[in-house]
Amino acid sequence: MDTLPPPASGNKTSPLNPGQLRDLYSLMVAVRDLDTSAVAWQRQGIIPGYAPELGQEAAQVGSGYAVDLSRDFVFPTYREMGVARAMVVDMVAYMATHKATWHGGLYDPLESQLAPIQAVVAGSVLHAVGWAHGQTLAAAPGDETGAALSYFGDGASSQGDVHEALNFAAVLKAPVVFFVQNNGWAISVPTEHQGAGGSVAARAAGYGIPAVKVDGNDVVAVVEATRRALAHCRAGNGPVLIEAMTYRRGPHSTSDDPGRYRTLQEEHDDGGQDPLERFRQVLLADGVADEEFFAAALASAKAEEEQIREGLHALAPRPGSEMFSLVFQETTPALQAQAANWRKESEHV
Repeated sequence: MDTLPPPASGNKTSPLNPGQLRDLYSLMVAVRDLDTSAVAWQRQGIIPGYAPELGQEAAQVGSGYAVDLSRDFVFPTYREMGVARAMVVDMVAYMATHKATWHGGLYDPLESQLAPIQAVVAGSVLHAVGWAHGQTLAAAPGDETGAALSYFGDGASSQGDVHEALNFAAVLKAPVVFFVQNNGWAISVPTEHQGAGGSVAARAAGYGIPAVKVDGNDVVAVVEATRRALAHCRAGNGPVLIEAMTYRRGPHSTSDDPGRYRTLQEEHDDGGQDPLERFRQVLLADGVADEEFFAAALASAKAEEEQIREGLHALAPRPGSEMFSLVFQETTPALQAQAANWRKESEHV
């Protein structure tokens, strides 16, 4: 399914060059290695919880790579580590959320163009529409705007917030791309048992929104689809829905046991070809990369993972005073007195 009109001549993007293709592979390797390590960190007690994304690297890296960091803004869920990495977010600051050091991550959302991590299912889609509509209101007539990129899964697509967001975005012609990662499972429930219609992308027609259903395990296809969608939105044409078809190869989270609702054989059969190995074979066949490059990419990913792990270990507890300086926009006299007492007691500890 692809109901997105072709881009105007001035908005056409150039094909990815060999250097960009190698960049995408390196990013996917870095994400795979960090994701695998994060699961191990949870088992070791370094972080209390984590939502793996094994098998979804192409969907995340490809879409994050398409973002224009000078004007677009991304609204993630709790599983977009690959998007954050592709957007060059500080990964120690990002992973701090999984360490429960600070809500939403220690990175600066305004500087990175990545909103705080959202743990509420479908909680960020309305935020994305609000930000996108704000771009429209602030733009001069005829000017292009930045676009919002909002992530959610096939399970979250059943939430009422998604309907409201799609409807508002369509009515307001808000420049927002709704990026659905359909990984086949809404925690323990297969997609076909929790969502009617057979496709999230098909619902877009009911709102008058163009949609693209893309192979979410083909990183190049994801980059191209996301670029097209973002360009469509920036040009003032309203929202777009992308459904990236992929597969969650591991548990929903580190507290989940997928063996209770599917077998390892089912995982193997339904998951298809590993997106990382698939892209590797394409680069080899096209002469874009060789074994020396792949070895170097893996070595770089492992060195990066070690640096992030050391950075997480080095994080100190957050100062309690942040409760008064960052949580409340305006403090009441009672809160001011509480803060003064807190500081006084802290000086005597």
